[in-house]
Amino acid sequence: MVAWFAGLFYLIRLFVYHEEALEANTSDSAILIKQYHIMEERLFRIIVRPAMGFTWIFGLLLIYSRGWDWFKESYWLHLKLLLVFMLSGYTEHNASIIKKLISGQRVMSSFKFRLYNEVPTLFLLAIVLLAVFKNLLNFGYTFGAIILAALVFFFATKWYRGLRLKNKK
Repeated sequence: MVAWFAGLFYLIRLFVYHEEALEANTSDSAILIKQYHIMEERLFRIIVRPAMGFTWIFGLLLIYSRGWDWFKESYWLHLKLLLVFMLSGYTEHNASIIKKLISGQRVMSSFKFRLYNEVPTLFLLAIVLLAVFKNLLNFGYTFGAIILAALVFFFATKWYRGLRLKNKK
């Protein structure tokens, strides 16, 4: 799971740099873009996707080892599985972004990629809170905290973007 998240965080950061190289459109951009293609594709194929697969395998083995009754009674686990399933969709969406970037398509701005980079953080926060506190958490408070964290990430990213644009001038 740690390798999966680390790979996602790094992959989206590569998308940010890739998009900035496309935006710069200098003579060095072509070299950088070619290198980003290689790095993104290898990171996804060698680290991210296998780590996601192993996370699923070991998670399902854990559920199997605990028994069906435990699974039926663990409502927090149902929500956790839903979040892991959604994170898997997010991960596979990144595969389509890699293909689009390799074909030269512009997917989103570097700022939007920076916001997109915070999505796994929210998943990580939710999944860890569910695993650690299980039935002790009030789900309303938990997801309220996650929404608050999302807003903080959004406004912090907007503030940082403004600061970067101000320093460029």
